[in-house]
Amino acid sequence: MCGTETSSPTRVKIEGAELDVCDECADLGTEVKTQDTGGTTSTKYSTGSSGSSTASGSGGGTTSSAGGGSGGSRPGSDMFDDIEDLAQDYDDRIREAREAAGLSQGDLAKNLNEKASLIRKLEHGDTLPSDEVQRKLERALDIDLSAGGGAEETEWEGGASSGEYTLGDMVERKDS
Repeated sequence: MCGTETSSPTRVKIEGAELDVCDECADLGTEVKTQDTGGTTSTKYSTGSSGSSTASGSGGGTTSSAGGGSGGSRPGSDMFDDIEDLAQDYDDRIREAREAAGLSQGDLAKNLNEKASLIRKLEHGDTLPSDEVQRKLERALDIDLSAGGGAEETEWEGGASSGEYTLGDMVERKDS
């Protein structure tokens, strides 16, 4: 993350992404430990430091283990593991499905027990649906609002000749 060259990077999970980082940046995420169990590989996440350097002094920031002593005995969880990505064109999908069903925004809102203004904002892309509203819309309109495997899921070809990428290789600038 910081760009420091390191011969032995640590694999950590930060906000849903697994990254190979230096020891200093490893404190910013949850360490990923892979275990080979007879042909299958399982992944465990640990918030404890596995290296010789440990957090000194102040209360740190780990909240996943009550005692704080074992440092990796139970897998941690990342809040982004359970989140399904919302499709970028969710607003068009909602509007098209509602129109195909012959419903007005008010009728759909009444069927979902929601406000018509919410439906209007969703269709204009002004607001994101909560998980509950997303489920209601998917059931009522028989649509899928989650981002499925499309062009975004294809393998990315970067510019690094070494096969390793920096954050700069992955960022798409809006001003260019």
